[in-house]
Amino acid sequence: MTQTLINIDKEREKANEHIKAQGLRVLVCAGTGCVANGSLEVIERFKKLGANVGTLTHHDKMTVVPTGCHGFCEKGVLVVIPDLDVTYVKVKPDDVEEIVESHIKEGKPVERLLYVDPKTQKHIAKNEEIGFYAKQTRTSLANCGHINAESLEEAVAVGGYAALHKVLEQNDPDAVIKEIEDSGLRGRGGGGFPTGRKWRFTAANKGGKSYVVCNGDEGDPGAFMDRSVMEGDPHKLLEGMAIAGFAIGADEAYIYVRAEYPLAIKRLRRAIADAEAAGYLGKNIMGSDFNFTIHIKEGAGAFVCGEETALIASIEGERGMPRPKPPFPANKGLFGRPTLINNVETLANVPVIISKGAKWFSSFGTEKSKGTKTFALTGEVNNTGLIEVPMGTTLREIVFDIGGGIRNGKKFKAVQIGGPSGGCLTEEHLDLPMDYDNLIAAGAMVGSGGLVVMNEDTCIVEVARFFMNFTQHESCGKCVPCREGTKNMLKILEKIVKGKGEMKDLDTLEELAHAVKDGSLCGLGKTAPNPVLSTLKYFRDEYIAHIKDKRCPAGVCSAMKTITIQEDLCKGCSKCARNCPVGAIEGELRSPFKINQEKCIKCGACLNACPFKAIKQS
Repeated sequence: MTQTLINIDKEREKANEHIKAQGLRVLVCAGTGCVANGSLEVIERFKKLGANVGTLTHHDKMTVVPTGCHGFCEKGVLVVIPDLDVTYVKVKPDDVEEIVESHIKEGKPVERLLYVDPKTQKHIAKNEEIGFYAKQTRTSLANCGHINAESLEEAVAVGGYAALHKVLEQNDPDAVIKEIEDSGLRGRGGGGFPTGRKWRFTAANKGGKSYVVCNGDEGDPGAFMDRSVMEGDPHKLLEGMAIAGFAIGADEAYIYVRAEYPLAIKRLRRAIADAEAAGYLGKNIMGSDFNFTIHIKEGAGAFVCGEETALIASIEGERGMPRPKPPFPANKGLFGRPTLINNVETLANVPVIISKGAKWFSSFGTEKSKGTKTFALTGEVNNTGLIEVPMGTTLREIVFDIGGGIRNGKKFKAVQIGGPSGGCLTEEHLDLPMDYDNLIAAGAMVGSGGLVVMNEDTCIVEVARFFMNFTQHESCGKCVPCREGTKNMLKILEKIVKGKGEMKDLDTLEELAHAVKDGSLCGLGKTAPNPVLSTLKYFRDEYIAHIKDKRCPAGVCSAMKTITIQEDLCKGCSKCARNCPVGAIEGELRSPFKINQEKCIKCGACLNACPFKAIKQS
């Protein structure tokens, strides 16, 4: 059937005229992190002060643009004024008037609000010269922080829906799948399965209903990559889903996103409504024969629902629990029909690949891991935030160049990558090219992209206990290896950090870890032992110190601390005794007090209470 599509170039021209009419654009981060830091009040202050446009020296109009996450969360609230080539960091509502009066009106930048390079101590105004941004290459995050996340016009102005128009115009689903195959794109949700291959498997099940499902159930502690895409550039995700639907022959889709992402849900709902009203989603998209409807399903926050079969069960109204595979979702998925499941970042890369070509995308990365990857860089690093770098970028570049090094001059110790499903990387891995295969060989995995940086004061055994506690609580309980194995692994780790461990516990811990890894039903159980196995491999001496010496090398595990009162410094004021929650401190006024070590729970309340620094911890 002959199709007469809308003219997407004219739509983009109109959208760009809309942006030009805004005059001086002041981009204020309105992602979740900056909203928590007061960005909405900053936006209102700018709007109020910019209302009197006649007083502006170089511009006849100023428009305040609430954007998605800029990535540099450590420095929020961020304000970027592209026409003035400046980025302001840690902006408070009371700083707005000075920015308007000094810089916008008089042309004098507010130096105290500029980024300060931690190495040179110089103030830097330009975004691209800030170390945090300089080594990044953004594809899925390209528009985040640069457009109004709630404006369809601004999305179209930067190329939104042009890729969808292209595939509808060419009208060749197989060619779309081949382009994704040729790009080398692999699933960004953790497993790294080739995306094009998954699309082809699903498309092969022709005849009848099929679905596209976007997995936005981002449950790893410290991970917020998918949330930032959904909040900052929702139309790119919708476009990627529509292209996927066209390629596999689906006309209906679901975005599964956890309910604790209210801003992402709000912006997705608006984006879907605006796209349907403009004819970019819904019936006869852009004047074609292609129909595609997207629904949002709010999840209750169960970590296991990140696993695709558990996610399907949740959408269907069942308890989110995984089921055995095969059959795989590509054959029998949502409501028993062929279903394509990709995560947010994977789908957000699709419009870029279609627009710029598979060859362009595959020019980034390594031989087997193409393109870029987003990481949530957190922990003991100077510059925390959301980054996107080519696959194969080394850990050293991420931590010391983009991240600005370890806080307070401390020594780098390790990085936990991939969240509870990942593993630890050490100093010896700093120059390892980060891609799917290298990380698996090192005992870790890309996972969703969480990167938690640890310094010399971090107890590795406690880190393993923390992640095992998380996965044990999030286990759905369906299969015995995960349900019982993670429980017993946690008991052993808790025993070790309490100073009650035995050397035989390490053998038992490893044996349990392999049993859980080999016998669990789904990916949660199969990867749950990774933090334990990797820390045992690279930091076994710390486990031994906890067991043999009853000592925590990092001085973190409270059960191994000894708190004492130095008699020569104690004035007998009794503040320590009055603050002790268990009555472990004994003595009389104006005489040195003593701590009953059998009663002491090592909480440190006495340390904080003593005004004479007479209490020491070792």
